Amino acid sequence: MSDRIFHRFYVAFYLIEENVKQEQTVLSFFMNKELESATELLIHLQTWRPMTENTGCSKQQMKTLRNTIQQSASMTETETETEIKQTAQCRRHKALNVQRLRSIVRQSKFRHVFGQNVKAEQGYDDIRVSKVTWDSSFCAVNPKFLAVIVESSGGGAFLVLPISKTGRVDKNYPLVVGHSGPVLDIDWCPHDDNILASCSEDCTAMVWQIPDHVLTRPVTDPVVVLEGHSKRVGIVTWHPTARNILLTAGSDNLVIIWNVGTGEPLISMDDHPDLIYSISWNRNGSLFCTTCKDRRLRVCDPRKREVVAERLAPHEGIRPMRAIFTRDGNIFTTGFTRMSQRELGLWDPTNFEEPIALLELDTSNGVLLPYYDADANMVYLCGKGDSSIRYFEITDEPPYVHYLSTFSSKEPQRGMGFMPKRGVDVSKCEIARLFKLLDKKCEPITMTVPRKSDLFQDDLYPDTAGPEPAMEPEEWLDGRDEDPILVSLRDGYVPPKSRELKVAKKNVLDSRPTTRRSMSVLDTNSLPVSCVVLLPIQNLKATVLSQEKRICDLENKLSQYTNGTD
Repeated sequence: MSDRIFHRFYVAFYLIEENVKQEQTVLSFFMNKELESATELLIHLQTWRPMTENTGCSKQQMKTLRNTIQQSASMTETETETEIKQTAQCRRHKALNVQRLRSIVRQSKFRHVFGQNVKAEQGYDDIRVSKVTWDSSFCAVNPKFLAVIVESSGGGAFLVLPISKTGRVDKNYPLVVGHSGPVLDIDWCPHDDNILASCSEDCTAMVWQIPDHVLTRPVTDPVVVLEGHSKRVGIVTWHPTARNILLTAGSDNLVIIWNVGTGEPLISMDDHPDLIYSISWNRNGSLFCTTCKDRRLRVCDPRKREVVAERLAPHEGIRPMRAIFTRDGNIFTTGFTRMSQRELGLWDPTNFEEPIALLELDTSNGVLLPYYDADANMVYLCGKGDSSIRYFEITDEPPYVHYLSTFSSKEPQRGMGFMPKRGVDVSKCEIARLFKLLDKKCEPITMTVPRKSDLFQDDLYPDTAGPEPAMEPEEWLDGRDEDPILVSLRDGYVPPKSRELKVAKKNVLDSRPTTRRSMSVLDTNSLPVSCVVLLPIQNLKATVLSQEKRICDLENKLSQYTNGTD
């Protein structure tokens, strides 16, 4: 084939180019032909036509190719070279356009995160989820246990299952009971996987120690009872870095911070004029943010006992709001617009004038509960009554809150639990696990980043907050701030065995759990730990001895009557 004819064909083909396979097929066919004119080229096109069925070249493309070759038969060599250069320039422009499009599409390792239900046998069935009308998650989970607030007669109760005990739950499975009213909120201690706090309509909060083994009888004795609220207690949350610091909030509009090691209130704040909807600590526990029924978002410094910043109506609607701190110190909020559309926002607490981002979602009625992954800087939004979970990534680039995807299922959710990063499966590139509560069961949902490699993915799993507290209660109260102590997930996380809490002096968590009645009668803070344990035993021994003496006296009298001596 002459160079002139080959060049003309090359130009003509590139004008209808579809893919590399066609190009290689056509060129390999014509380069083996001795063609001296465009007429001969057209003749051989008829021979090549059967090949088009295998290459995917359409009749319209063949027609365009023949017309182009006919037009190029009269072209000079200079015209042919110019045509080739123009074609090459067009190809370069196409490559540049592709690069521009790639730059427009945001690059993120979490863009393709997908949610997936686990197999049916890996769920938890026959759980009677509570029907209390309270905007709580009703579920708390850690690498060892799953806790769910359940229906119970004669008071409040919740179910605690080892995370590995999947399948059907026996209807007679022992519960954790102790509250005289319905339980409203529960939260696992971040520094001890066996310690759980609960709060109830009975105006109290309780701290429980859960054994590692499967429960064989109901747990009725809390380690400590926290009594300080005059109305129901609806929020309970642990300090992220200090040992034994617990925050409670009630319908009396009071926020109390406790040292559960001694059962004493450390700080009390009454800055809220109405019902508190939500509370969230920042990363080092120096501040917490609240949302209130008065439509204000507040940032509070508990040790100064003051509100350091506040914003009126971050969302214009009157429906309940939620707020959480991000790792960068910003505040992520969910709420409603004036037209009852659900809305999310991102705020800088040092400048509440304008939001960093504000995004409308839909018109559903359920309150959006945000669950935050500080390691990936992602937020999962779960609405009560919804059947979907939306997830977003927060970045430093506009629009700052990036929608990623939505996980949808058939049944609406009653509540949700969020596993700490210590509990995910790093071998499967799982970055989050949520526990969806339905009417009578709990379904785990895994969020996974698709990766081909089986090796540990350093970019997906930075060091995460571990179970060791960064400071003691006294240090935090004196003004010290510390970030969480981080641990690596490279070899996976193995939960430690049940251990006694390292607590300060006069800590009731070191002693045998005592009942609420014994605490009200006995001032345990004024006695050594050994006395708290031994005194009930001594009282019991004295009672036994007195009853034994009485029995002996009655037996002697009976024997006298029998012998006729009296």
